[in-house]
Amino acid sequence: MTLLSLAMLPGVSAWGQAPSGPLPPKSGVQVQLPPKNSEAQVKVQVALVNTPVTVRDSHGEMVHDLEEGNFRVTDNGVPQQISHFDLGGDPISLVILIETSSRIEAILPQIRKTGILFTQTVMGSTGEAAVVGCNDGVDKLQDFTTNGDLIESAIAHLGEGTSGLKLYDAMAVSVEMLTSRPQATADKPGRRRVLMILSEAADDGSVAKLGEVLRQAQLANVTIYSVGLSTTSAELRAKPKDTRPQITPPGTFPLPPQPGTAQTPTSEDNRYGNIDVMAAAVWAVEHAENKIRDHALEVAAAATGGAHLATFKDRSIEKAIDEIGGELHSQYTISYTPTGSNAFGYHEIRVHILGNDAKNLKIRARPGYFLAWPES
Repeated sequence: MTLLSLAMLPGVSAWGQAPSGPLPPKSGVQVQLPPKNSEAQVKVQVALVNTPVTVRDSHGEMVHDLEEGNFRVTDNGVPQQISHFDLGGDPISLVILIETSSRIEAILPQIRKTGILFTQTVMGSTGEAAVVGCNDGVDKLQDFTTNGDLIESAIAHLGEGTSGLKLYDAMAVSVEMLTSRPQATADKPGRRRVLMILSEAADDGSVAKLGEVLRQAQLANVTIYSVGLSTTSAELRAKPKDTRPQITPPGTFPLPPQPGTAQTPTSEDNRYGNIDVMAAAVWAVEHAENKIRDHALEVAAAATGGAHLATFKDRSIEKAIDEIGGELHSQYTISYTPTGSNAFGYHEIRVHILGNDAKNLKIRARPGYFLAWPES
């Protein structure tokens, strides 16, 4: 959603602080993060909510023949007036976030060859993209550009970094980058904000918390897609590791328990396809904590209306990128200005399809967003 004032993530800033406003770092320069006790608290007022809507038939094929009148959207149960409707046409602003840690050394050469897929299949002829690398630090490798050659070059020359992975910090930086890109309104065209992550679903030492990042992504109308990297080959080539049983720290869990979970789009069979992941996405946004240790990329995608594709068996990195590109250019974009539901806390978004064939269609859309209570 577009915000009249945008809340920055506590403790995380992509560019640092300066009196005249944020200044981007030079290409290839590691992004510096402020101390953990640094906080910027700004009241948030919602002006526009954007949600991508992916519709498939009973065979899993994308449905392209629906019109605005076929959709009904509610915000906390209140019907909303659609202000912008589009099918795959709004140009894309894309941040490509790629893990560059030494743990993926074996598959990094394969990743370096994917640039042309991002430019041709994901960006399209009207898109723009930026490239961010992530290991123990966060590196802005290429600023937003419509020049596909620059994007392909940045990916082709990815360097191997250290063994760490500050994934949540990198996600926070990427979301902040996307907040500067114009969005569509009822009166003028804009861009769809998309974050595409190629990484393991792990984090090591980030200042940012996953729930905080997802709150910000929802408020900024950023859709997250992820390609889960398989590091099996890298592990086979690596030095022997400690194989002793690992004990999960107290207070952490892979997914939140179902008993007591509030009714959300999580419970709809035609949503993400995994009720636990959707429940985890809602829980993470509501609590803004780092207690979801597993499936972080799946949760991020579910929370923002995107999709997570793991690379295993017959799905290569290239095939996953191609599938995501195909979906982005075949999905509906719906925008509305929230009315009749101004409460703070979690806002549930529901998208319904009207028509005789609706029961045979499967819908995926973002489950909602969170409005933090203003500071007293």
